[in-house]
Amino acid sequence: MKSFIITVACVLGMATAACAHTPSDSNIGTAPAAGPTEAAAAPAAYISQADFIHASEQTVNGVVSVKSYATPPQSYGNRHGGYSDQYTDPFFEFFFGGPRRRPVPQPEPERTKPRQRQIGLGSGVIISADGYIVTNNHVIEQAERLEVTLNDNRNFEATVVGADPTTDIALLKIDAPADLHVIPMGDSENLHVGEWVLAVGNPFGFTSSVTSGIVSAKARNISSATGVPGSGGIESYIQTDAAVNSGNSGGALVNLRGELVGINTAIYSQTGAYAGCSFAIPTSIVQKVTADLKQYGTVQRAMLGISFVELSPELIDEKKIKGVIAGIYVAEVSDLSAAREAGLREGDVITALNSYTTHSTAQLQEAITKFSPGDRVTITFIRDGQKHSAEAVLRNAQGTTATVREINPDNLGATFKSLTRERLNELQISAGVEVSSVDSEGPFAEQGMRPGFIVLAINQTRVSSPDEVKALARRILKADAGERVMFISGFYPGGRRAFYAIDLNRR
Repeated sequence: MKSFIITVACVLGMATAACAHTPSDSNIGTAPAAGPTEAAAAPAAYISQADFIHASEQTVNGVVSVKSYATPPQSYGNRHGGYSDQYTDPFFEFFFGGPRRRPVPQPEPERTKPRQRQIGLGSGVIISADGYIVTNNHVIEQAERLEVTLNDNRNFEATVVGADPTTDIALLKIDAPADLHVIPMGDSENLHVGEWVLAVGNPFGFTSSVTSGIVSAKARNISSATGVPGSGGIESYIQTDAAVNSGNSGGALVNLRGELVGINTAIYSQTGAYAGCSFAIPTSIVQKVTADLKQYGTVQRAMLGISFVELSPELIDEKKIKGVIAGIYVAEVSDLSAAREAGLREGDVITALNSYTTHSTAQLQEAITKFSPGDRVTITFIRDGQKHSAEAVLRNAQGTTATVREINPDNLGATFKSLTRERLNELQISAGVEVSSVDSEGPFAEQGMRPGFIVLAINQTRVSSPDEVKALARRILKADAGERVMFISGFYPGGRRAFYAIDLNRR
C-alpha cells in the first residue's frame, strides 16, 4: 500500500498543479425533471450559476496574498570576523582561550546585512475593516517580515498580533485605510454535508483563484481517519473536494451566501498535490482563537483534564460497555481538573459537552475549543449503562481559571546592549551582550539576574546583539508548553560564572 501525505498548502514548490472541480451545467441553473417521489426529496430552491458568481464577487476582494521573508542562515564566521561556527563552551574560551576564537587584533571589516528572501506564500482573510487578517500559523511561523498584497495590488507590511500552533491559526494586522473588504463571518455549525462551498486563495501565486466543491464531511480528524500520526494539534476539520494547492493555506472557505465558514489549511494526498480531499478549520474555532489572540496575545485554552480514546467495537467488547456505541472513553482523570470536579471516573463514556455531541475525538476537540477557563459546562456521560450529567468549571493547563498572557519577546523583563570591540577585548571574549537593566518583576528578576551580567550563549547558541537575543526568544516561545525555557550562560565582570534558566511560559 502506498503511504499517504498530509500536506499544508503553503510553501512554494510543495505541490504540482491540479484541475479545479467545478459544477457541471447540468447541475446548476435549471431544475431537473422529476416525479413526485423525487420532487419531495429535492431542495426547496435550486442553485443557479448566479449563486456561484455572487459568492465569488463577494469574497475575492476579502482574500489577500501573504508572502513571508527571512534572512538566509549564515555561518558564525561571516557574522563575527572569522570565528569558527562550531559551538564550544564559552567558559572554556573565557578561562582557557581558544586559538580559533580569539579576537583578531585588526580593524573589523564593514559588515553588510544579508538581504532577505521570500521563503513562503500563502493566503489570508480580512476579518475587520481596520486591518485584521486571519491566516495559518504555518504560513508565517518562520518569517522575519510579512508582506500582504490585496486583490487591488496594494501592498502592506504586516505584523503578527498572535499565533496559535495548536489550531494552526495566526492573526495579522496591517495599517490600511478603512476601505478594506471584509468577508462576513458565517456559522460553520450550520454547514451540511453535501452543501456547495468555494475555496478562495492564491494557489501557486495565481491570485484571487476560486474553486468549488461540496462539504464532504465535518469534524474530521485526519490522523484518526488515516492512521498517520498527527502533529499534536487540534484536528476538527471541514473536509471538502474543492481544489486546494500550495498557496491556498490561510485562504477562505465560503458558502454560496459569501460567508466565511472555514480557513483552508491542508490537503490529503499520495503525492503532495491536490487529490480530492482538502481540509479547513471551521469558523467555530477561528472566531474563538482570533478573539483571544487579539485581546490576550495567546489563546485562553480550556482543559477537561482527561486521557481518552474514541469508543470502538473492540473497546466495547473488551470493557463490557453497555448502553452506548459512540463516545469518548475516559482512560484517566487528572488531579485538580474539571473532570475530577465533575466526578468522572475511568471507564465513563462522555457523549456530550453542553449541547455539543462528542462521539469522536474531533467533536470533543471542537467543542472544548469553544470554551475558556472559568466557563461552567455540563458533561453528559454513560456509566454502567446509565446516563448521567454533571457540572464543572473548566480550567487551564496550570489547573486554574486565571487569564494567561503571552510573554512579549520585545519585553522579556530585561534589556540588553551590544558590546563594543574595545569592551570585548577588555573582557577577552569574542562575542556577547550585556544585561543593561532588569525589571523588578519578571522571569529574569525571579532568577536573580543583575545588571552588568555578560550573556555568552542562550540554549547553546552564541549571541552578539540584542536582536539575536530577541530572535532566540521568539524561537523558544514557539516551542510546546514546558519547553519555553532560555538557558543562559555567562559571567559577571568580576569573573563569577553564572547560569540561569528563564521560564518563558505564558503567565
